[in-house]
Amino acid sequence: MSNQLFRKKSISNILREAETGIGDGHSLGLKKVLGLRDLTFFGVAAIIGAGIFSGIGSAAASGGPGVVFLYVFTAIACGFAALCYAEFASTVPVSGSAYTYSYVAFGEIFAWIIGWDLLMEYAIGNIAVAISWSDYFTNLMTKAGLHIPDWLTMDYVSAKRGFVDGLTDQASAWSNAPQLFGFRIIMDLPALMIVALITYIVFRGIKESRSASNLMVIIKLAVIFLCNCSWSLLCKSG
Repeated sequence: MSNQLFRKKSISNILREAETGIGDGHSLGLKKVLGLRDLTFFGVAAIIGAGIFSGIGSAAASGGPGVVFLYVFTAIACGFAALCYAEFASTVPVSGSAYTYSYVAFGEIFAWIIGWDLLMEYAIGNIAVAISWSDYFTNLMTKAGLHIPDWLTMDYVSAKRGFVDGLTDQASAWSNAPQLFGFRIIMDLPALMIVALITYIVFRGIKESRSASNLMVIIKLAVIFLCNCSWSLLCKSG
């Protein structure tokens, strides 16, 4: 039993399975549709994620100018992580990421754990980003004169807790929410819709995902560039 839990896949076996397209009865042959530009855009997207827009405000408010050093240290750590992944990818040049690398280096049980860790990481990260995007979208709609009801812009627990604590927005969401069999219908609809949209794009295929990702990277770079230009002009005029 222990031998099965800690058994490893050799690099030669993984490369052979990738070449034949068969592994454990399932096809592993993936059509290569990503070029150098697409991979570069994916790398930029991973570095300049939505968190840079959602987290930098609260980080700057709490840490002040020290947030600059935080981003420098994080950049250095990410650089070392990128070097590690590059080393793994050159040694095991197949799809699978950390799951495959841990399967080769440590064994099946560690690969299984890391696989579930990756699922939890992406799930929790996507939730945080979706909620942050929902806040931006809700504020944008409000400024445009299209107010979304409070009970459609937050989760049930936050609304209930805010109602108990006497917070204005949460209390309004809790009080005005419709009820079904005594249960208040409260949900973050914009966050749900953006997750559903991205899920649909991913389901459609890698080409559609590539195009959407590249477009978002261009938009994010444009936003950062315009913000820096605006900040520079404000500093000069001030």
